[in-house]
Amino acid sequence: MELKEIIKEYLNEEDLSYKPYELYTAICGDATDQYDAFYKALGALEKEGEIVYTKKGKIMAIRFSGVVRGTFRASAKGFGFVTPDGQDVKKCDIFIPRDNTFDAIEGDTVLVSLSKPKNRTSVGQSDEGKVIKIVSHSLKTLVGTLLVAKGRNHRKPLFYIVPDNKRHNLDITVERADLNGADVGDKVEIEITKYPTGRNAGKGKVTTVFGESDSLLANYNAVLHSHNIKTLFPKNVLDDADSLSRSDITPDGRLDLRDRLIFTIDGIDAKDLDDAISVEKTDNGYILGVHIADVSHYVTENTPLDEEAFTRGTSVYFADKVVPMLPKALSNGICSLNKGVDRYTLSAFVTLDKKGEIIDVDIKESIINSKIRGVYSELNDVIEYGDGSEYYEKYSPVLGKTLDTMLELYDILAKKSAKRGALDIETSEAKIIVNEFNEPTDIIKIERGISEMLIEQFMLCANEGVANWLSWRDMPCVYRIHENPDPEKIRTFDLFAHNLGINTNPLHTKTLHPTALRRVLGEAKEKQLDSILSKILLRCLMKAKYSSNCSPHFGLAIDKYCHFTSPIRRYPDLATHRIIKKVLKNEITEKNIGKYTAFATQAAIASSENEVKAQMAERDIEDLYKTVYMLDYIGETFRGVITSVTSFGFFVELPNTCEGLVPISSLDGYYDFDERSFTLSNGRDIFSLGMEVEVIIEDVDIITRKTDMRVIMQ
Repeated sequence: MELKEIIKEYLNEEDLSYKPYELYTAICGDATDQYDAFYKALGALEKEGEIVYTKKGKIMAIRFSGVVRGTFRASAKGFGFVTPDGQDVKKCDIFIPRDNTFDAIEGDTVLVSLSKPKNRTSVGQSDEGKVIKIVSHSLKTLVGTLLVAKGRNHRKPLFYIVPDNKRHNLDITVERADLNGADVGDKVEIEITKYPTGRNAGKGKVTTVFGESDSLLANYNAVLHSHNIKTLFPKNVLDDADSLSRSDITPDGRLDLRDRLIFTIDGIDAKDLDDAISVEKTDNGYILGVHIADVSHYVTENTPLDEEAFTRGTSVYFADKVVPMLPKALSNGICSLNKGVDRYTLSAFVTLDKKGEIIDVDIKESIINSKIRGVYSELNDVIEYGDGSEYYEKYSPVLGKTLDTMLELYDILAKKSAKRGALDIETSEAKIIVNEFNEPTDIIKIERGISEMLIEQFMLCANEGVANWLSWRDMPCVYRIHENPDPEKIRTFDLFAHNLGINTNPLHTKTLHPTALRRVLGEAKEKQLDSILSKILLRCLMKAKYSSNCSPHFGLAIDKYCHFTSPIRRYPDLATHRIIKKVLKNEITEKNIGKYTAFATQAAIASSENEVKAQMAERDIEDLYKTVYMLDYIGETFRGVITSVTSFGFFVELPNTCEGLVPISSLDGYYDFDERSFTLSNGRDIFSLGMEVEVIIEDVDIITRKTDMRVIMQ
């Protein structure tokens, strides 16, 4: 163990402080040859924010000092919050007033001294603090618009950056020699070479030029770049994929299911078809077959393909394109379960009783030949109109007994899901239609039909069954977990729902079960407030993530759950497949099980990080398209619903899911914000959640991806 780690471990054992020589003697004894190394280690620990010196010159661990180490989150208005590190300090964020930030910027690791807030009035209010040291900067680059200030008295022009992200409220200048070919008005990325302090601006140099700052393409590419979304594959990865895509497919050593009625059901635009189904009714219940593309047959350990897939972690879906986890030769080719071609699969046969309870799970390496390329909208049409549907003939192989059994099993699984308390959270998903120039031409709200919900229940069942299969064998797994929500956030949600007139008594229990939240959402649905309340609840719940440690999934109300059904587009599914195949071949032993446990842990950590990155990129691109689309509607009137009320105004969502802000400054008169009821009122007029209003589109800003609205008073 390094001397630095020894010192850190020693100081963290007890709440004690030491003079430097006392600490040296305690750790190094009478040795005289460790002075330089010892004081160098102390300097490094102080720089990293692991130790502090008291006013009397004594050394103590940060955890005992009353000083908190954490991550600074900036606001556009100059103040910020610090999220403490570690589990041994309070979880509540610390409010940092504008004058106490110590010039900290978004993402900085900082040390904070705490003080009591002057007035504690609201639920969950933060403690207040003062940044006393910046341990390290995480923000190394900045994306924004390059502008110039004309110099006076023949001084040279001053180039500077206006950041896209208003939380990156930094003064950064760029020398002419560091423009890298950028023109004034371009959207650029700069590398920060000197951070601003006090009244002194920072410095930077342009590393990437995206184009004119108000163009769709420049903003699109800037989002991809900011989130490190790679759209191109290395040549060696493409070469490997092309070679594998030409390999023969034979049934040798596999369960041959090519004569079975197995088929896929996906969206009409889907190209990577990685799941197919079969269903059979038995005397005692059902056998659900979920047949998943055997990607692990092609993407093997420690190959360039595997390393690239691990790095990407997930496919990323935008309105105009998919950035796949795997090259198209695999994702749209030999791994995709296209109709009428032989494909390798990993089949999970889940045996269920008549109540939908899982009795047994059998997993086999298999080969299938999909009989139908099913499409959600088409099957929904067949289910609704029967032989009157234009798609009736296409789906004739599954009509009758097979479809009846599918719908019967779906109904059982859906009722079982509701009974155990799985959350049914209403979300507004948009489908953005683009033209040949990748410009948005229409935005529609996605409505889910019965076939979408059927496939969802079948995949949930398979994922639960596979997690149980691995757990029963004490084998590693990349579990999908969802931790219980923070009690403080649930209290905030409780107050919010109560002020909407919802009965929140189900939430007043010692241990919260998802059933309670489901009951609250059920009442909200009856009062047509479920869309609003679902958004608030999502903010109060933990984020689901991957873990090699088995833990329940709160939102689904399932004790053991994993992702097994999408290995073409998700690495954790691929990792779970790889482990399953090792188990099937008896290749995991007491001697090497640690290797696969470590693999599951690494895959879980990396996949969770990549999932967040992909979600943020998808959200930003969707917001970009929505703002570009709304540019054509400036000055036009729409009806919408208030989805959020703040002290600075309220947000209105239009029927097409586009959202905009009605600033409080645009309202006539003085309005008070009530944070308990989430309303804005001037004594005569009141704006509250769920209220329908008529608005005019006032302004649209592509760079910030924001739309401003003005309400039309009735």
